[in-house]
Amino acid sequence: MEGNMKTAVMLGIGKMGFEERKIPQPKANEVLVKLEYVGICGSDLHYYESGAIGDYVVQPPFVLGHEPGGTVVEVGRDVHHLKVGDRVALEPGKTCGHCEFCRTGRYNLCPDVVFFATPPVDGVFQEYVAHEADLCFRLPENVSTLEGALIEPLAVGFHAAVLGGAQLGQKAVVMGAGCIGLVSMMALKARGVEQVYVVDLMENRLQKALELGAAGVINGAKEDVEKRLWELTGGCGTDLAIETSGSETAARQVIHAAKKGSTIVFVGYSKTGEMTLPMSMALDKELKFQTVFRYRHIYPLAIEAVASGKVNLKGIVTDIFDLDEVQKAMDYSIHHKSEIVKAVIRIS
Repeated sequence: MEGNMKTAVMLGIGKMGFEERKIPQPKANEVLVKLEYVGICGSDLHYYESGAIGDYVVQPPFVLGHEPGGTVVEVGRDVHHLKVGDRVALEPGKTCGHCEFCRTGRYNLCPDVVFFATPPVDGVFQEYVAHEADLCFRLPENVSTLEGALIEPLAVGFHAAVLGGAQLGQKAVVMGAGCIGLVSMMALKARGVEQVYVVDLMENRLQKALELGAAGVINGAKEDVEKRLWELTGGCGTDLAIETSGSETAARQVIHAAKKGSTIVFVGYSKTGEMTLPMSMALDKELKFQTVFRYRHIYPLAIEAVASGKVNLKGIVTDIFDLDEVQKAMDYSIHHKSEIVKAVIRIS
């Protein structure tokens, strides 16, 4: 396809603008996707607010966004499993395929991954993208491209649930009721964990958790979290905890509330990158600590969970902005964190 497309670019800290760029041409193993929705992730907001995450520093003009859904409009000559008109969710990371981690199936740990919106790689706040066809997953008829865009954060939740060994009969807690906390809660329920409790400091997010199926919620600003978890689990403690907030306080609470021999999955990054935890208690309880980095081999599972009705992805969306409103979308997401659960950019 020839022509130009509108691209939203980060021009500096707290400043968005637009550029006209050429529509990319798909390679033999790629498809060209007309993007329809792109989620706004916490990492997008962090780059927008500070210009960097660790060693990854934004060099403007930079394109944010790595949670895309859209429709195939052109197919590379070596692509046979997708056709024009297919609606797809795009997995945003291209890995090398040759390193130890790729060869052993742990491709999310590939040191040479090229990931949308991770400097210097541009993201997808734009009208079109050419992407490797094997990383574009066809959506069933009853799954929208809005939901397709949110398969990316849902994949994180499922990866956490899978690595945590989530199963029927467990009592679990999710710390944090932001987007990742809510999708983790829904992933646990999709894997058969009926008693999932959610902890947060913001009442509107806790109400959203209840709407989406949490067995109960705890407001950490008003209640004794450890005491309530012991009460809710009948004095047994939690079999599984997923910590998505990155809070040291939350991490300490789930160690105290954990049943002996149980698992704690750490998903959220702390602001400092470090935590001081009660390790003597963790040792005495023989707790298993599991950490999560993105996901692997999860998109088909996540899409099926949405298609079957086990996960209500639309339920986490609180705000939709048009691409022309990208400045407003970013600013509103930063300054109204207590009101927004998940904001999405509508491209077309």
